[in-house]
Amino acid sequence: MEGVKKIYNNITKSPRDDRLYRGVELCNNMKVLVISDPTTDKSAAALDVHIGSMSDPAELPGLAHFCEHMLFLGTEKYPSENSFTQFLSENGGSSNAFTSAEHTNFFFDIKHECLQEALDRFAQFFLCPLFNSDATDREVNAVDSEHCKNVLSDSWRLNQLDKSSVSPSHPYSKFGSGNKLTLDTKPKEKGVSVRDELLKFHNSYYSANIMALAVLGRDSLDDLTNLVIKLFSGAEDKNVTIPEFPDHPYGDEQVQVELKVVPIKDIKHLNISFPIPDVNQYYESKPCHYISHLLGHEGKGSLLSELKTKGWVNELVAGGAGGAKGFMFFICNMELTSEGQDHVYEIVACVFQYLEMLRRQEPSEWIFKECQALFEVRFQFKDKENPGSYVCSMARCLHEWSNVLLNPSLQLPEENEFIPTDFTIRERPQDSSSIPTLIKDDSLLKVWFKQDDTFHLPKSCLLFEITSPLAYVDPCHCNMAHLFVELLKDSLNEYAYAAEIAGVHYKLENTMYGIFLSIKGYNHKQPVLLKKIFERMANFQVDAKRFPLIKERCEIALKNFVAEPPHQHALYYTSFLLEELAWHKDDLLEALEEVTQEKLEAFIPDLLGRLHIECLFHGNLTKEEALDTAELVEKIMKEDSKTKPLLPLQLIRHREIQLPDGCSYLFEVHNEVHNNSSLEIYYQCDLQATKSNVLLELFCQVISEPCFNTLRTQEQLGYIVFSGIRRCNGAQGLRVLIQSEKEPSLLDSRVENFLQGIEEYIKTMSEEEYKNHIEALAVKRMDKPKKLSSECMKHWKEILSRQYNFDRDNIEVGFLMTVTKEDVLEFYRDLLAFKAPRRHKLAVHILSKTMTKNANDESKIEDNENEKTEDSDSSPTLTVIDDITAFKSGLPLFPLVPPYHSQPTKSKL
Repeated sequence: MEGVKKIYNNITKSPRDDRLYRGVELCNNMKVLVISDPTTDKSAAALDVHIGSMSDPAELPGLAHFCEHMLFLGTEKYPSENSFTQFLSENGGSSNAFTSAEHTNFFFDIKHECLQEALDRFAQFFLCPLFNSDATDREVNAVDSEHCKNVLSDSWRLNQLDKSSVSPSHPYSKFGSGNKLTLDTKPKEKGVSVRDELLKFHNSYYSANIMALAVLGRDSLDDLTNLVIKLFSGAEDKNVTIPEFPDHPYGDEQVQVELKVVPIKDIKHLNISFPIPDVNQYYESKPCHYISHLLGHEGKGSLLSELKTKGWVNELVAGGAGGAKGFMFFICNMELTSEGQDHVYEIVACVFQYLEMLRRQEPSEWIFKECQALFEVRFQFKDKENPGSYVCSMARCLHEWSNVLLNPSLQLPEENEFIPTDFTIRERPQDSSSIPTLIKDDSLLKVWFKQDDTFHLPKSCLLFEITSPLAYVDPCHCNMAHLFVELLKDSLNEYAYAAEIAGVHYKLENTMYGIFLSIKGYNHKQPVLLKKIFERMANFQVDAKRFPLIKERCEIALKNFVAEPPHQHALYYTSFLLEELAWHKDDLLEALEEVTQEKLEAFIPDLLGRLHIECLFHGNLTKEEALDTAELVEKIMKEDSKTKPLLPLQLIRHREIQLPDGCSYLFEVHNEVHNNSSLEIYYQCDLQATKSNVLLELFCQVISEPCFNTLRTQEQLGYIVFSGIRRCNGAQGLRVLIQSEKEPSLLDSRVENFLQGIEEYIKTMSEEEYKNHIEALAVKRMDKPKKLSSECMKHWKEILSRQYNFDRDNIEVGFLMTVTKEDVLEFYRDLLAFKAPRRHKLAVHILSKTMTKNANDESKIEDNENEKTEDSDSSPTLTVIDDITAFKSGLPLFPLVPPYHSQPTKSKL
């Protein structure tokens, strides 16, 4: 085959994997993996360049990251800055990229029919990028905004501290993300042209021989191979040597060092980092995994179990961490209790005691065999991965295609009883349904069931919503429900950890309606874990030693909300203002002081005394097995907890505040930690129904790319710019979210300015462009789930909403095909235009700690809004929300959306 040096067709894959694979090495030495999947709805591609921030010039920290940003902003063949993102948006696609220490990875997905053109546009990144001067001057602000977003993130700060603690002469010490100071201000002072340096960096390092490409599509392997040859053979092989770093950044002077950090959030962590050589060459035996399996084990006799018994540690994670080619780290990270902070050296000694035990006991064959068996099961029954994330990981992997006393309390783990051995796929009856069906419905238990008809793997999902009105009746009860669930999980940890590593995963959390439980993974041993969880729940005894420690964790989590990023505050307050019932975190924190062990012990029987359980069993199980599982749960709860059913009126869901026509509300709050501000504008539309759902989704599809291009790329308002849909309690609307260093009042006005220009944008859109958006949205909606758990969660979402429209995608896409451009314009004029008769605007402004209300005052907001209309007298009147209780009590509530199919009520009135 012309243009190809080598072809590899004998690629080992999971027996259940129906995709076809081919490895290709082009004549320019680019490594390629093509993947043919005739069933895929989306095609995808990723290209990984084996160069990253450790190769930045010393005088230009962040250049590799800046180069990654710039490649999206125009090429010689496609010079428009938003050409690539616009093409993806119009064809149901998306893209992203990241820069790490030694890799830069670019990836996209798109509807399968458009792979060829998308791949052509993508290839130009690596052939002929423009690095336009204007775009360079603007995009440095986006890099700076990204840096500002990270400055008050504890994880980013610790990462930079780690780099600052190593040998300053080692490339690992470089400031990888860069900012305006390193990429604009200082270079200008020195007379350095950053654009020239970007071109130089690209010309020096973006070489075919250190590039790895993965492409997934519906086409045959031959067609995909020929497409790759055609588009990527032009990439120049500059014979670049992949950098290696044989010297470890932790030299003799950097080890045996203790660093103490004052965090932004109230967190208590102990991180122990060991410098180790690069062990990736030993991938077949996985020495790091063997040690991390033992050191990070959570079962009886484990290091974590011992430290939890002492009351010093809540969580422990251990494992190998990639540094770069030539060196690695082995880390052991622990979340400490307050008492644990006073025993750091004893904890460190305990870690070394465990390591000494491992050193004295040579590696155990049965442990190695158990780890081996678990890997084999995962490979044999591997889920089909999402195309975009799959090619991203494959592209990166292609480069390698080529004096301590012992503690008697510490011991090796017992053999794992949860490793599955029965992989029988249940026979499916011919009359079985393609959507969940109701197989049991009584006053206590409602059971939905769907036997898997798609994935044919020995896996199932068991989901439960355990409803109790006592779970959220006031802040104190909300705290007690949360503490109960956290203590329950804590008590199950030693037992359930074996299930977790054997591929049987459970999740338990409290909600405003009660408790959510899910068990997913291999179905063989699921009933064993399920029985244990419900028996422990129904017979729960509060551990007096663990109660104060878990309560402390809850308190810390509530206090740490103030340090969350500003955009998270904006999202929180929007929901808090609009939900019928919501307890503020300050109220929860105050009420937590009231909670004692005695109160909690009295609360738990009351919580479990009256319940309603609605569940979904989906996967490799029969209807009879599903009913047996339901009977097991019902028996445990009735016999052990004496549970009785709730009344129908106790099952009514919460509703959403209905904003009045023509309103414009503003809620403003300060963030006490961050220098960034944030804005969320929510334009409430209608209740969820087929027509309103489709019109809102199509409008958001049309404006998504121009919104990002205008507010993020052109106006550089902030690194985080998002437009999309907010749906809650049956109501829905358009949301625009921005995090920025600029004042929220300015952001508000720019969003309004953008939105008012959208009518003309849609009017002048060609019919072909409009049809592209219709098709792009249809592709997104009809994109089949790639995993059983993903399909299950789509059905579960319908159950939680109590709408039960399990065929929603087909119904709404059918309606989508009838929607005209005039329908979209009418939707806009009715609900979103500045003078729209049914416009409902709620703006949440999060002011940075340096801003004052004078800089963001009411008159300024009104001026910004009035300037958008010729007749200011008819402009919406701005209402500032000073009292949330008064705001919510003065407005009506939306009704709940009725079920798509009427659900009979079996409970007695």
